Amino acid sequence: MPTRGYGTYRGRSWFRTFLMILIGVLLVLLVLLIAAFYLLEPHIIYSADGIRIELPFLQGESQEPPETLVVETLSPTLATPTPAPEPTPEPVPVFHGVMLPAAALYDGTAGSQVEAAGGNAAVFDMKTDEGALNYISQLELAVKSKVSASDGAINAAIQLLNAGELYTVARVSCFRDNTVPRSNMDMSIRSSAGNWRDAGNYRWLSAANAEARAYVTGVCRELAQLGFDELLLDNCSFPNQGRTNTIRAGELYDPAGLTQNMELFFQELETALADYPDVKVSVMTSEAVLTGTAGDVSGHTLELLSEHAWRVWAPAPQAGGPGYAAALEWMEFEPGRLVPIAGEIRPLDESWIVWN
Repeated sequence: MPTRGYGTYRGRSWFRTFLMILIGVLLVLLVLLIAAFYLLEPHIIYSADGIRIELPFLQGESQEPPETLVVETLSPTLATPTPAPEPTPEPVPVFHGVMLPAAALYDGTAGSQVEAAGGNAAVFDMKTDEGALNYISQLELAVKSKVSASDGAINAAIQLLNAGELYTVARVSCFRDNTVPRSNMDMSIRSSAGNWRDAGNYRWLSAANAEARAYVTGVCRELAQLGFDELLLDNCSFPNQGRTNTIRAGELYDPAGLTQNMELFFQELETALADYPDVKVSVMTSEAVLTGTAGDVSGHTLELLSEHAWRVWAPAPQAGGPGYAAALEWMEFEPGRLVPIAGEIRPLDESWIVWN
């Protein structure tokens, strides 16, 4: 019978103990099965014959590891640009020029006259020292000054001549002009008595005047349009002969700015001829410039000529003088780019012009 709330103790149940042991064993087996599954999964083979397990240590031959796929990474190769070859200087052919009269522009005799003289080029005086133009100009100043040729068909004849194989040169007396300054004194070189005149009694336009430069560049452009192969710029400077000490200094003649004004003219001319890149521009200069004689006041320098002149024309050097070899070397000019003005035919391996 119970005493004071306690029941009688009968001992622990054996069945309960067995059940606890069984559960523990089953848990251990479950853990082992799960571990075995993860360990054996890479070796389980599924095929049409069923499922089998292939363990490496039970195989007759050792399994070689699968080949490793090697991916070759190609580094991008930057193509090294091949430098463009430096342009080869255009060779300057030997020049054998013959000065022809204006009539040869249209009478069909230009080629035969050049051949008879042993030359290979015809030179025409297209803007004379007097200021006359041997063609019809459309420039306002030329029309106003009445300096164009009178033959209305002359331009067509010139174009026909220039379309042939004969090499043609248009001589342009740039700033030595005896006509235009008569009525345009604001464009001319002045003395205290009015228009300055050189030893030949010719007036000069001033290369320091923008309108005068525009007129000359306009003439050159029209001659390029007519098809001349080369423009010979004569008197393309400030006066270098005569009583230059009587020239009135000022805006139209600044002794300290002669070369700068000539440089400006050549730059403007290059702009005016931009549409005619095949037309060569040559410059007549003096012996004083090429020999470095002191006191030259033309505005020319060797540097200016080497930069802007295709050829340099000059009087034949005096016998026994220094000659022009030093100037040619300084300008890096080959001999063919110097054209001496001669009174007779010179050796065939030299450039020359017979100037009548």
